[in-house]
Amino acid sequence: MKNTGAWLRPAATIAAAASLAVALTGCGGPGTTAPSAARAHPAATVQAAARFGTVDCREVKCIALTFDAGPSENSARLLDILKEKQVPATFFLLGKRHIEKYPELVRRMADEGHEVASHTWDHKILTRIEPDEIREELRRPNEEIERLTGHRPTLMRPPQGRTNDTVHEISRELGLAEVLWTVTAKDYTTTDSALIRKRVLAQASRDGIILLHDIYDGTVPAVPGIIDALKERGYVFVTVPQLLAPGEAEPGKVYR
Repeated sequence: MKNTGAWLRPAATIAAAASLAVALTGCGGPGTTAPSAARAHPAATVQAAARFGTVDCREVKCIALTFDAGPSENSARLLDILKEKQVPATFFLLGKRHIEKYPELVRRMADEGHEVASHTWDHKILTRIEPDEIREELRRPNEEIERLTGHRPTLMRPPQGRTNDTVHEISRELGLAEVLWTVTAKDYTTTDSALIRKRVLAQASRDGIILLHDIYDGTVPAVPGIIDALKERGYVFVTVPQLLAPGEAEPGKVYR
C-alpha cells in the first residue's frame, strides 16, 4: 500500500527473513505451547470457557486467521470479506498511526466478533529495549483497545516474533499471553495475491495459526481464495482463544 504500512517495511524486509526463520523454527518446541496442549487443560471458570463459543477444536479441524499491524485503509474491505464468509479472525493491532488513526475500525472488529489483541504501540523489537520501554509498548495499546471496545486484550504478538524471558515476565505482569504463528505468507515481500494464497495453502495444517498483514496491498485480495480453499479442505476458522478452548491462554506463556 502507499502510506499506511510503508514505515514498517524496513523492519519487515531487512530483518524479517532471519527473524521469521528463527521464530518459526520448531513449531510447538521448547518454550512454546501448542493449541492441542492448551486444550488439554480446561479453563478454570465457566465464564472463561463460555467466551470461546461453540466450536470444539478437539473434534473439528480448526485453523486461525490472524492479521498484524493494522488497522489500515485496507481493513474495512477485509472486515467486509470476513463478514460475508462468516469467518472470525484475530487482529494484533498497532497503536501509533493505526489504532489512533482508525478507532472506528477497532470498534467494528470487536462488534463483529473478532478477537482484538496487541502488536505493541510502535512496533519496537521488544528484545532490544529496556523493561520500562517494554511495559510502555504493551500498556498503551491495551488501554486504547479497552477504551474503544470495553475489553482489555489478553493476547499480544511481539514484533517479528522476537521474545525472551524478560518479555515473558512483563507480559505475565500485564495479563498477556504471547501468540506466534505456524504459517507465514511473507506478504511483506510481494503484492502478488495469488502467491500469498499459494504460500498459505502450502503450509496450512490442523491447529495452524496463519500470519498475514492487512497493511499490504496484496494481502486482502488473497483472503477470499484462502478461506474458500481451506473450507474445501474441511477447515473451520476460529479465533486464537477458540483454538485453545476449552483451555485458556495463560499470561506469560507463548503459544504457537
